[in-house]
Amino acid sequence: MTAIGLLGGSFNPAHAGHRHISVEAIRRLGLDEVWWLVSPQNPLKAAEGMAPLAARVAAAAAVARHRHIHVTDLELHLGTRFAVDTVAALQRRYPKVRFIWLMGADNLAQFHHWSRWRRLAARVPIAVLARPGYMERALTAPAMAWFGRRRHASAAAGRWREWRLPAIVVLDIRMSPLSATAIRRADPDWATRPLPSTMTRNPLWP
Repeated sequence: MTAIGLLGGSFNPAHAGHRHISVEAIRRLGLDEVWWLVSPQNPLKAAEGMAPLAARVAAAAAVARHRHIHVTDLELHLGTRFAVDTVAALQRRYPKVRFIWLMGADNLAQFHHWSRWRRLAARVPIAVLARPGYMERALTAPAMAWFGRRRHASAAAGRWREWRLPAIVVLDIRMSPLSATAIRRADPDWATRPLPSTMTRNPLWP
């Protein structure tokens, strides 16, 4: 059965750190593919300062450059806004695919603010990828307390298909210092110019 990791986000803009955690997820979780779900508009983020969807998708495709990473704006076509609805729609559309939700530690820290987050956790396993500056907040977040004994050891990550839901694993990987916020701060008009090498190259890549 095909195994696919879902990495949702604004990708405003995508950068080499996104690619890094995707490659690590493929390796550690035994995934066939990772899909980058470029959100038309993240419900928890302001529309102001959000680059057009087409620009974000194009930048993500330029950054991904990996045969097992697929960049898509499918939420636009599914008509879904929240992760739980997107996952439900994908599970209906692809009943023979096993999905796992991927997120950076920064998202785990605010996961309890997501719409129907417990229902999402009941639908798919969740794999959290380490990010610098967020690990302490992530591991003490309300959602992590709710998962409790449902947390699996990172050494068992490759067996995620066997886990009873809800289930979560935190993967302690080498952390990329890149940040979309920092990129926007340095270049608010990034979407109108060619991608700089700092967005597409990462010293952590093998």
